[in-house]
Amino acid sequence: MKHTYNIHGMTCNGCRSHVEETLSKVAGVSKATVDLEKAEATIEMDAHIKLETFQKALKNDGGRYSIHKHGEHQPIKKEKKEAPKGTGTGTFYCPMHCEGEKTYDKPGDCPVCGMDLVEEQNLSTTNSNQWTCPMHPEVIKDEAGACPICGMDLVPMEADISAEEKTYKKLSKKFWIAVAFTLPIFFIAMSEMLHNNPLYDILEQKIWNWVQFALSIPVVFYATWMFFERAYKSIKTWNLNMFTLIGIGAGISWVFSVFGMLFPDVFPNQFKTEFGAVHVYFEAATVILTLVLMGQLLEARAHSKTNSAVKELLKLAPNKATKIVDKEEVEVSIDQIELNDILKVKPGDKIPVDGKITEGNSTVDESMITGEPIPVNKTEGDQVSSGTINGNQSFLMKAQKVGSDTLLSQIIHMVNDASRSRAPIQKLADTVSSYFVPVVVLISVITFIVWAIWGPEPAYVYALVNAIAVLIIACPCALGLATPMSVMVGVGKGAQNGVLIKNAEALEKMNKVDTLIIDKTGTITEGKPTVEKMGVFDTNYTENEVLNYIVSLNTNSEHPLAEATVKYGKNKNAKIIKSSFFSAVTGKGVEAVINDKKVSLGNPKMMEHASAKISSEMEEKVASYQKEGKTVSYLSINKKVIGYVVIGDKIKETSAKAIKDLQEMGIAVIMLTGDNRNTAKAVAKELNLADFKASMLPEDKLKEVEKLQEKGNVVAMAGDGINDAPALAKSDVGIAMGTGTDVAIESAMITLVKGNLHGIVKARNLSTGVMKNIKQNLFFALIYNTLGVPIAAGVLFPFFGILLSPMIAALAMSFSSVSVIANALRLRTTKI
Repeated sequence: MKHTYNIHGMTCNGCRSHVEETLSKVAGVSKATVDLEKAEATIEMDAHIKLETFQKALKNDGGRYSIHKHGEHQPIKKEKKEAPKGTGTGTFYCPMHCEGEKTYDKPGDCPVCGMDLVEEQNLSTTNSNQWTCPMHPEVIKDEAGACPICGMDLVPMEADISAEEKTYKKLSKKFWIAVAFTLPIFFIAMSEMLHNNPLYDILEQKIWNWVQFALSIPVVFYATWMFFERAYKSIKTWNLNMFTLIGIGAGISWVFSVFGMLFPDVFPNQFKTEFGAVHVYFEAATVILTLVLMGQLLEARAHSKTNSAVKELLKLAPNKATKIVDKEEVEVSIDQIELNDILKVKPGDKIPVDGKITEGNSTVDESMITGEPIPVNKTEGDQVSSGTINGNQSFLMKAQKVGSDTLLSQIIHMVNDASRSRAPIQKLADTVSSYFVPVVVLISVITFIVWAIWGPEPAYVYALVNAIAVLIIACPCALGLATPMSVMVGVGKGAQNGVLIKNAEALEKMNKVDTLIIDKTGTITEGKPTVEKMGVFDTNYTENEVLNYIVSLNTNSEHPLAEATVKYGKNKNAKIIKSSFFSAVTGKGVEAVINDKKVSLGNPKMMEHASAKISSEMEEKVASYQKEGKTVSYLSINKKVIGYVVIGDKIKETSAKAIKDLQEMGIAVIMLTGDNRNTAKAVAKELNLADFKASMLPEDKLKEVEKLQEKGNVVAMAGDGINDAPALAKSDVGIAMGTGTDVAIESAMITLVKGNLHGIVKARNLSTGVMKNIKQNLFFALIYNTLGVPIAAGVLFPFFGILLSPMIAALAMSFSSVSVIANALRLRTTKI
């Protein structure tokens, strides 16, 4: 019989295979198949097995996964979470993303690979806005002032150090303790190479062995004990990793040495020295463990640099703001700012939240968010963003987005999410890693056997040393870190240059894009249309009446063209007439009932929708404007076209060069626009675009993307409006202009903060750089392990007499992961 169950708690393919294996081992199960995407397990059994039996099997396996009847959802348990250590939200994740995007509430080590979890950086990790008394630390206030107990001035509280800094300090302390005890062991062991060893004049060799044993205890059982804990956990859960190999290798060396001291008569003579004592390997065990600890220490320091971009963004967030309360200036904490508060921004100040200038003008340095070095002029009505820096004039602004809704917060959130995502190329590393440790252990066993049978005397000593060297030099972590480190640094680099990457897949796909589809309005053009002319076709209406109808209709719309006409109407003192039954027809225009008349405004397709015929004379009259690249919207009343409005939208200065650069990269650029053919042709001509299509509805753009994909093209789509959302979502890489709508940004994989096509050039260059870096890391890790393991096994000994000491192997292994991270850090200096 066959039953299907729901599985909860799986986050990656490793989880899937682990659950599948656990369920397969249950007595009476003939076959168990687990589907990660559906979160389902299909179990074939000889006779019915109670659900409780499977639940118990998974609980005994660690309790990370649970099984339920098909269609039954896991009950939500409200548990009181332990307060996270460190600072911030307490979101900790594995730097190798072993469990996908899974996070933890407190620091520790990854249950799969054993590496230290990394803390996510966010706005709450910065700036403690609280004050305390130096004499009475129990006094904590939200603002400066006097201590209520002793009257002393309160001082700012120091921000708690980050979890990664705590990890580094903890490892540093353990490392120096390990060094202090390992060096004497090393010198005692190395003295055996001296002729007439002077140490033996003080104590005999057996006593010195006991001295080494005593010195090794703090190293093994304190400084590096965590490696053995991780090794044990990895074997218990069968998530074999780097620490499995280290634990086995160093553990065998140490246990063998202790056993040799206690029971020397058990060992054959080839294991003994001329004094009758068994060769001990305390120096090998402690030096290996100390070098691995040094590698972990260097990794901890290097990890802190991989998310340096986020840390730099966090520094942009100001602590305080000047709020206008009853016409008075009051300094408040950022947390106290609410929507619609009026704030004063003084020269040189960081802008506290997102909002709109209500009074004054200035220049604002937005380079930290957009990557553009030239300050931008801002006047009344313009938008400003949190973290950008005001120039040399004061202004007032209204708070429109605060807290996690600000652009800066969203950028940091997006960077963190993207840094934890997995690129498709990582599947190669995952596949290799799944077989890596068992294969290395097998090679180590084979090495021991070969050396024991065919090796020179003392054969067993050579066999033991070389088998341990094989275990120690293998480094699955270098392979596991190859992709995520490059992604993390690359995503941060993009954010600093105004290119926001939603996930690692976007970075990888962008490198393969050969076709780019771009929208016109807001993508090629500035998206700031202005009304240039109002026209009348029907002599029964005046130009003012046409304007009144257009403005009355467009007050209900948020479209950029509508905003342009409303702004124009206000300047012309247009009369706004009450409307009803307003409707926006996607890709065509708008309609409503005004003065009991059916009024429609939009392109020719909107006129078809309204059953209003456009005559050839009308088309001829507006054609001259369209050939200049202008957009013309028709106005109809009760199925009759009575007027039109001409709207201009300036082409962005960066568009022409960006398109040229993209074409030189071998990318075919196609413009799809909902505007008419004459307008589209004029814009295409100015930009030297040979390929364009006009009068495209949202579904037309979507079909064009599908058509290109069917031909085998890798398609990127760049747009800024709701009309572009379907095509953005369908394309291989959707690119949204940061100046566009939230819907477009949500549908896209890449967002350009500055909102111009040059950002696509940056995205392409970044993608190329990151993919090249990932391949370098993977090549280095694969070659390192491919060459290192055979050399450690002794393949060079028959030809050159070369053997690799386990201590040298440990040094090489420690630096392999550090080298991968160091190579990834080079991306910080890449010019995009």
